Amino acid sequence: MRRIFHYLKPYKFLAILSPLLMIGEVLADLCLPRLMTVIVDCGINAGGDVSESALGSTVMRLIYGEGAYSSMQVIITFGVLMLFVVLVGGFFGVMCAYTAARASQGLGHDLRTDAYRRVMSLSIEQTDKFTTGSLVTRMTNDITQVVDFTEMLLRMLVRAPMFFVGGLIMLMGLEFRFGIVMLCALPIMAIMMVLVLGRAIPLYGTVQKKLDRVNSVVQENVTGARVIKAYVREDHESRRFQKANGELRDVNYRVQRLMVIMHPVLTVVMNAAIITIIYIGGWQIDNVAGTGMSAGTIMAAITYVTQVLMSIMMASMVFQSVSRALASSRRIGEVLDSDPVICSGSVKEGKEDVVISMKNVGFRYPGASGRPVLYDINLEVRRGETLAIIGATGSGKTSLVNLIPRFYDATEGEVLVDGVPVKEYELDALRHKISFVMQKSELFSGTIEENIRWGKEDATRQEIEQAAKTAQAEDFVNGFVDRYDTYIAEKGASLSGGQKQRMSIARALVRKPEILILDDATSALDLATEARLRTALKNELKDTTVVMIAQRIASVRDADRIAVIENGTIRDCAPHAVLMETSETYRDIYESQMKNGGGAQ
Repeated sequence: MRRIFHYLKPYKFLAILSPLLMIGEVLADLCLPRLMTVIVDCGINAGGDVSESALGSTVMRLIYGEGAYSSMQVIITFGVLMLFVVLVGGFFGVMCAYTAARASQGLGHDLRTDAYRRVMSLSIEQTDKFTTGSLVTRMTNDITQVVDFTEMLLRMLVRAPMFFVGGLIMLMGLEFRFGIVMLCALPIMAIMMVLVLGRAIPLYGTVQKKLDRVNSVVQENVTGARVIKAYVREDHESRRFQKANGELRDVNYRVQRLMVIMHPVLTVVMNAAIITIIYIGGWQIDNVAGTGMSAGTIMAAITYVTQVLMSIMMASMVFQSVSRALASSRRIGEVLDSDPVICSGSVKEGKEDVVISMKNVGFRYPGASGRPVLYDINLEVRRGETLAIIGATGSGKTSLVNLIPRFYDATEGEVLVDGVPVKEYELDALRHKISFVMQKSELFSGTIEENIRWGKEDATRQEIEQAAKTAQAEDFVNGFVDRYDTYIAEKGASLSGGQKQRMSIARALVRKPEILILDDATSALDLATEARLRTALKNELKDTTVVMIAQRIASVRDADRIAVIENGTIRDCAPHAVLMETSETYRDIYESQMKNGGGAQ
């Protein structure tokens, strides 16, 4: 929590000013019962005789001078004075709320920004470990809990203690025995708060974990809505959501069952104290003359008792908020304390004819055991060369290309780009060299132009259109009424699979990369469109090194070389004609596809 409050430093002026303003509001609230005492005792009961009240006589003398005063004068004078005090207290209260909100929301903004940047800097293995649902919860609900607690703390840090101490002092100033009543009530309330909060605090961490689970299920179901409908699994997914939602409800029930005990007990103790004070005051008025006890004094005492006990309730709310904020701050801290596994180097540029080089590379996913995903990989790709990668499902094709932009680091050997080990590159410099089109096309809500420009922020309209033309997306884009200004839904839901792939390729091409990686990025294209795409890429990207993964022989046969991966290692690497003569694995793939009509062209 200390680290979280470090984010208040830029707003320390507001954070200090807010409690100071609260002092003004509390002092105003503490003055009101004393003013009311004068109205009741001197204005209503004594008909304007203020001689019994030092406060009443002093104020009336300052305003009207010496003389006799009517009851209406006393009532109006102190009524106006009370109204003035209320307005002053209200001003301080509003300004306190404003400064507390500015400080806490500023903290939330900065904390959320840093947490987001840290999430963006984490490696894929780290984001997988946290899970998407958990990261969303931490970035939203957990930070909101911390912001709410900060705002409450800035307002209650002074309010609750001042009401407690000030109310007790004013109460004892009226009658010492009234203070004794309060001191007897306090241990009961303190014991109750310790018992309730001691059990409730651990449950708040469980609440956040259950909320993670709900968010994960919702995220999966919204993303996979088409699959769910296609397999008629709505009922199954509804039951899965109901289970996660029910677990969240049950834990919240447990917390709330504990917390609801607090308010009724505090109310009972408060009313018991009020009854005792009324009894003591009434008994003294009836049986002990000359004690100075009056109806106004009893009314003021009741108000002060209420203020003192309300300060205890405020403290209980703060403690409840603390328990939630502590659980949330720990979860946020886990994100902020996660040092990226993939760390940036210092080299910005390298230049060699061998653009990509892999030397004795091996790789296994973090936490995995058994046979490595990749082993004994030795590969060189020269500038302007097109290397195709083919192999059975699960053979390690995608894992291999993921090592080039450092989505993962090789566990053995060395990966070099332009003669420089990728671990020595600045991550931004390395990834600016590369355009990566993945198996699953990821588009964003916005126009077609915005999605293509996402690859190069300062791209001109001409560059965007040329990239779309090369990616064979021009025809379907021109088919829309608004052409490049056509709005596409989130994740490209309004486009077909082939259209999304071509959009993704256009986004990659617009940045004119040194290295273009196509990870099975043409699987949704028909053979004729794919052939036109390959021809366009060959004409437009003469100096670009292309690494493409494909399942179809027709997609790779024109590549300069084809790497055949089998069981995590490269068995053969040569042009199509050579592989047909020397590689049994490649011939098997070719023949199986020819039988099924997939290897034509």
